[in-house]
Amino acid sequence: MTIFEGTFAQDSSALRFAIVIGRFNDLVTDKLLSGCQDCLKRHGIDVNPHGTQVDYVWVPGSFEVPLVSRQLALSGNYDSIICLGAIIRGNTPHFDYVAAEVAKGVAAAAFQTGTPVVFGILTTDTMQQALERAGIKSNLGWNYALNALEMASLIGQLRGELPANNAQAALPVSQLKNPMLSE
Repeated sequence: MTIFEGTFAQDSSALRFAIVIGRFNDLVTDKLLSGCQDCLKRHGIDVNPHGTQVDYVWVPGSFEVPLVSRQLALSGNYDSIICLGAIIRGNTPHFDYVAAEVAKGVAAAAFQTGTPVVFGILTTDTMQQALERAGIKSNLGWNYALNALEMASLIGQLRGELPANNAQAALPVSQLKNPMLSE
């Protein structure tokens, strides 16, 4: 039996990413983008906007993110797409409509194209909560980039573009090593 699992230890020089960023609430999305770039850079990805590994696409707000991410995924040029945005609850039901449709749209983009599309859209009740998730307490932009790296690796394995992580495949489940435990 073969084990398929995304990894971060591969040669990342051939991977290509797109990051779609909503400008609305840019105080938050700029911070998410910084965390995302930091993670990608630390994993060997050239994040230079003039480089060849990451394309940046700015859209007016989170509602426009799914359409653009789907178009990018349909191009076949990217191993993963990271969607960044911030939807903050107000005093009207607008939040509920936008948040629900963006979530459905991002999921549909991935499902319809087979390209990993990472949902990095913060949906919070307050600006303070959004800022906490974008850098005050932790920066979820880092996590979104990590998810994109892992999914690019996993989908590459499933498509046969990368070797499967089957070093432990011949062992019974009870003997598989937990990579989270140190030896």
